[in-house]
Amino acid sequence: MDLGLKGKVVVITGAAGLKGSIGETILQHLAAEGAIPAVIDRNDRGFAYIEEIQKQGIDGLFCKTDVTNPVQIEEAIAKIVAKYGRIDALINNVGVNDGAGLDASYEEFMDSLKLNMVSYFVTVKSALPYLKASKGPILNIGSKVGLTGQGGTSGYAAAKGGVLGLTREWAVDLIKHSIRVNAIIIAESWTPAYDTWIKTLENGEEKLKSIVKKIPLENRMTTPDEIADTCLFTISERSSHTTGQFIFCDGGYVHLDRSLLTE
Repeated sequence: MDLGLKGKVVVITGAAGLKGSIGETILQHLAAEGAIPAVIDRNDRGFAYIEEIQKQGIDGLFCKTDVTNPVQIEEAIAKIVAKYGRIDALINNVGVNDGAGLDASYEEFMDSLKLNMVSYFVTVKSALPYLKASKGPILNIGSKVGLTGQGGTSGYAAAKGGVLGLTREWAVDLIKHSIRVNAIIIAESWTPAYDTWIKTLENGEEKLKSIVKKIPLENRMTTPDEIADTCLFTISERSSHTTGQFIFCDGGYVHLDRSLLTE
């Protein structure tokens, strides 16, 4: 299916994670569609990723940015517009399940909110004049933790719950500009960060097997590739009358009947 993304300038935050992370996978899928990814991230890996896709004949830009710093976000958006003159879509992908729980300090809790939610607000606010000009869609990457809770991660849960609230709020605010705003909600996906977490557990392999058994569809984790495909479809004109939606790419993890569980 031609998603019509060729030549579209797509801003994506948090896409300079490790190879196989959700953001990096979305970046590669954008490049494969011929889109022009404009990456906003603090990690220097972003330079290599953009160089890699440029060698494939795909244009792109990396803006090294601390997304907890509003001035740096504004500067990144200005740099993107200076080069391309437009923004055609925005994917807010930043997310770190940082474990800022009830035992965290006020500062740690606020830092989690700044990274996982406030950065979304600042990025959208900075890009909005250009999104209005292009009628470009906004896609927020969410987490089931914002709906179900998880335990021990108050900052991340509050932020991801807030991201869902912002998704609906912005869909209402921007409908008069024909800007669609949606959220992809992820549950269990095998990423480098997930692998790192499992390896910190004393009984990591047993924990992993227990989690996988609870995913109704095929008793397996959602792949980053599947998430990326859902993201690209959602920002494309193939999804032209979808707005204000929470789209679950989770193998039925959140909603399906517990009777489907294998044990």
